[in-house]
Amino acid sequence: MKFIGSLLLLCCLMGAAKAQTVTPASVKLGKNDTIRTAMTNLDGELVPWIVEPEVKIVDTRIFASEADRLNYRRLRYNVMKVLPYARFAGQRYRQLQRDLAVTADRKKQKELVSTCEGEIKNLFNKEIKNLTISQGEVLIKLIDRETGQTSFAMVKELKGGFKAFMFQSVASIFGHNLKETYDPEEQKDIEAILNQAGYNSYSN
Repeated sequence: MKFIGSLLLLCCLMGAAKAQTVTPASVKLGKNDTIRTAMTNLDGELVPWIVEPEVKIVDTRIFASEADRLNYRRLRYNVMKVLPYARFAGQRYRQLQRDLAVTADRKKQKELVSTCEGEIKNLFNKEIKNLTISQGEVLIKLIDRETGQTSFAMVKELKGGFKAFMFQSVASIFGHNLKETYDPEEQKDIEAILNQAGYNSYSN
């Protein structure tokens, strides 16, 4: 027993001596070991901040009747149909405002307005004129949502009161009102459709 004890002691001493002479392996940092992150001291413990992507929780809509469901589907189709036109109108209007702001030359300003008007007329002649009355009504509302101004106010600002009156008169023949504004509370269905599509207007 004494011999075995001495042998075990010798083995332990040799193992300890070898462990002292072996150089420890270098620590290799992985790609995730070098990420810097903000931390919060929570009761003496450092807790990292983990930013998660935004999650939208959308409930399943239950309609009172089949007619309501079809009406909502039709509205959704109309909204998505005219949304590109409303976005174009908003972008073009804002660009025009920026262009007008950098020049005091009245002639140049008229040319800028005329160019903008020509682009919108070209779009109208190609596509917008084929919209239904319902789609035209949605478009007027979305333009107000996109720009923060009614179609009537935009025409009046750019072309004057008489032109705005003439446009309004023609629009009324087709059942439209260029002075119509967009109210998210009143237009809850349109707002819901836009939010589900992940679209926020420039003015929001």
